[in-house]
Formats: sequence, structure tokens, C-alpha cells
Amino acid sequence: MNLSDRIQNLRKLKGLSQEELAEALGVSRQAVSKWESGQSSPDLDKIVQISEYFGVSTDHLLKGAELPNADNDGLNTAFIFNAVATAFDLLSIVLSAFIWYETQEVGALIAGFVFIIFGLMLHVIGSQWAKGRAGLSLKLRFWKINIWLVLFLPMSLVYNILALSWPAPYPLIAMNRLIPYALFWLLYLGLSTAVTLKCIKKERTLT
Repeated sequence: MNLSDRIQNLRKLKGLSQEELAEALGVSRQAVSKWESGQSSPDLDKIVQISEYFGVSTDHLLKGAELPNADNDGLNTAFIFNAVATAFDLLSIVLSAFIWYETQEVGALIAGFVFIIFGLMLHVIGSQWAKGRAGLSLKLRFWKINIWLVLFLPMSLVYNILALSWPAPYPLIAMNRLIPYALFWLLYLGLSTAVTLKCIKKERTLT
């Protein structure tokens, strides 16, 4: 990896476009493009500016000295938080459904919402370590899965109250309420799929 590759790699890790980097450094986008393609090299003062902007040493830019592994450690921490958050979001459905099936009391819904809130809090906390392009990709992967979990309980609650006047953590079916039941699944699947596809599309722009 040469100087041009290292500049491009640092820019992508920070999730910046060539235009954004050029603006930050006070140069044209064409200048950044030429640096990254190897058509030209930044002046010494720009190399110093680039190193300060990305928080790396000039040795890393010029010689490829190893970067500290803080970014990797941060991503690992964010991944662990997201994994635990996903487990809590899944438990919100399983636990509330089990409790409601046994007791049919509102406490089942309260327990489910507590798990959802706690899971989202863990995701927010973990996101503090998810930096740059890799961090954004990690967040998108989280929401591709968790949107299906997070929406299920609140949408089920709203459906059951409106259609059956009876709160429950999963959609109940009644023979005289088949149309609202079908509409629930269309809306739930539609919203979840739309968010998932949007995350996938955004992820592709990062590659």
C-alpha cells in the first residue's frame, strides 16, 4: 500500500467523500482525486495537515507505519453491544408472548417494552465506539435485523387495541376481523422490508 492508497483508505474509514475531504483540507476535489489515483502527491505541508486531520502519524502516511488498534477495539466493543442489544430485542417478543399466554395481563407488555428500551439503549451506547465507514456499516447491519424485532411488539399492541380492544404482545386473530389482521401483516412486513432494503442500499454505497 502506497501513499495514495493510504489516503484513500483513511478517507473511506472516516466515511468521507472526496469533496468532503477536499473541503476540510482547503483543496479542490480534483487534487484529492489525483492524490488517490497516484497522479500527484500532496506537498509536505498537506501531508502534515492530512496526518493531523485523520489523527495518524506522518510515518503512517509516508512509510505505512502500523496504526494503533483503537479503531478495531472500538468496533469490537460496538459489535458486542449490538449483539447483546439484538438479544434483548428478541427476548422482548419471546418473553412478553410467553408471559401473556400464561397470564393475559398487561405486565407482559410492560416487560416486553422494558427489554426493547434496554436493547435500544445498548445499541446507542455501543454506537459511540462505531466510528467511520466500518462503524456505519455495523449500525446498518444492526437495523437490518432489529427493525423486525423492534416494530413487532408496538405494532401488535396498536393493532390489538384498535381491532379487538384487547392489548396483547402479538396479533390476535378473530374470524370477524380478518381484514384488519391482514392489514397488520401487510403494514408490518412492508415497513420492515422497506427499512431493511434502505439499509442494504446504504451499505452498498460504502463498498
